[in-house]
Amino acid sequence: MSGAQATAPRRLQNVYVAARQPVKLHDFYTAALGLQLKFNDGERWFQYGIGNTNVSLACLEEAAPAASGLVMVFEVDDFDGAQERITVAGGQVLGMRDMGSHGAVLSLRDPEGNILQLFRRAPPPAA
Repeated sequence: MSGAQATAPRRLQNVYVAARQPVKLHDFYTAALGLQLKFNDGERWFQYGIGNTNVSLACLEEAAPAASGLVMVFEVDDFDGAQERITVAGGQVLGMRDMGSHGAVLSLRDPEGNILQLFRRAPPPAA
């Protein structure tokens, strides 16, 4: 590994289901499990606060590339050296997505093919 030091994730930021029919799943999760909606982006993303983390439903367009099932999202302070660390450790970088004022995600596949994302919050707006 070159001089890049791995920075441990701060917390598990989110786990989401890549859903073919997120509205239908939203109806299920609220009715069957009593999840309380924390945030939604139309019919594309439904997010519920559970303890100190989030559980979400994402339409396929919002999910990580090639995602199916559950995806773990780890919040990090930055992406410095992450792509190199991922590939050196046997993973595959799938791409980065800028989400504007929400932040950005770096999607990756672990050595067994599981999809993960690193989430970096956008800096606060200048005062």
